[in-house]
Amino acid sequence: MEFSDRTVLVTGAAVGIGRATAVKFAKEGAKVVALDMNANELENLKREVEAANGKILVFVCDVSDENAVNNVFAKATSAFGSIDILVNNAGIWRDRSYFLDTPTDMWTRYINVNIMGTVHCTKAALPSMIERGFGRIINVASVAGVYGNAKMVHYSATKGAIISMTKALAKEVADKGITVNAVSPGTVSPAEQADYLYTQDNSMNYMGRTGSTMENADLICFLASDDTKYISGQSIQIDGVRKKI
Repeated sequence: MEFSDRTVLVTGAAVGIGRATAVKFAKEGAKVVALDMNANELENLKREVEAANGKILVFVCDVSDENAVNNVFAKATSAFGSIDILVNNAGIWRDRSYFLDTPTDMWTRYINVNIMGTVHCTKAALPSMIERGFGRIINVASVAGVYGNAKMVHYSATKGAIISMTKALAKEVADKGITVNAVSPGTVSPAEQADYLYTQDNSMNYMGRTGSTMENADLICFLASDDTKYISGQSIQIDGVRKKI
């Protein structure tokens, strides 16, 4: 894959899948714009990319804040000229609770970050993609949005919404040179692991292990490449043949 003439913006880029994705794109020649709330890890990412002679801008940004998102996109566009590829990876998920025990404010937070964060970033990126006649949007969903996970109704609902959004938006922009796809990871290696290839035993899929962050990044980069111009509106599960739960 070759991205030397492309700029990619990755949200939730400080750790895990987002970090591996930013590194992968940088190694493939892309200019990278990385967003996250974790300033320290963003700076670590910046040093790693620049040490490999990659080009990167980092911004501390809450994607649920539309004004903050628009400001970042304006700065990134001014610096790099365009956003060709958008990876909507930012999300929250760690709270587990039964539906009746999940407070309304938690629902609101999940909706604002997982759904509206994706909406804000996509609205900021799409007009210039349409104008140029090219764009790649990859939304990071989850198998929870496919099967639904008990004690994660709020998370499952937001990821299901992302999958539906992906399919619907792809139809609106299919004739404009823009593809919109989702990846739905199953169990992924711990985001805190520095080794992008790290896996560990896991009983939730038939391969018996977690997926590495770089395996997920590889799929995201593939969907952003020129080899996938006829693939759009898809939600591709990357889950080691997950056992339905």
